[in-house]
Amino acid sequence: MSGPITVISREEGSGTRGAFVELMGIETDEGDMTTENAEIANSTSLVQTTVSGNKAAIGYISLGSYDPNAVKSVKVDGVEASVENIKAGKYAVSRPFVICYREENLTDLGKDFVKFIMSAEGQQILNDEGYIAADDSAESYTASGLTGNLSLNGSTSVGPVMEVLAEAYMKLNSGVTIDIQQTGSGTGITATIDGSCEIGMSSRELKDEEISEGLTPVTIALDGIAVIVNQENTIEDLT
Repeated sequence: MSGPITVISREEGSGTRGAFVELMGIETDEGDMTTENAEIANSTSLVQTTVSGNKAAIGYISLGSYDPNAVKSVKVDGVEASVENIKAGKYAVSRPFVICYREENLTDLGKDFVKFIMSAEGQQILNDEGYIAADDSAESYTASGLTGNLSLNGSTSVGPVMEVLAEAYMKLNSGVTIDIQQTGSGTGITATIDGSCEIGMSSRELKDEEISEGLTPVTIALDGIAVIVNQENTIEDLT
């Protein structure tokens, strides 16, 4: 296959884009050096849909969202993007999934939901959804019986698995409603800083200046970033 390549990138402020450009070494003192001709897709699902419909396209998505029936994941430096390879430290393009909050704004309900995410049950959900749990020896969770509303905002990569976690938590605590907005890591972090939401979701490490705003970050899992091409593309491996 030959011809012009269509680069599909995430929008500025996306945690996936931030992690990708840093890991790939295309972030310099002058900023993010993603090609100016890149087509911008503002969600993980849109990147995958766009690549699946364009034989010349290449993009990157969360490994946990990868659909082999839609696109093809290529190897990086001869290593396949897989949970096993990420755990072994062989696949270089991986990043953390992080939640964050301000201690003074975290309610008892918020604390209990964080406790559930980091429990044996929550970490198993993350494993089952294709991510790598942060704590393989976590303790079991006991339902709290708390009631009320909880708001989260942030990464479109973390959002889908957070929906699964929230659903499981609400089954155990029937008086709880959890609202999850998927607006991108940067927006979610800002919303947590200004109090618009209680817990932020990020698909990258928090920056020093964000932590200095009073945020406490918690890594809930690791995720690979899959480099994807159209299924008709014959490329199998990239450096």
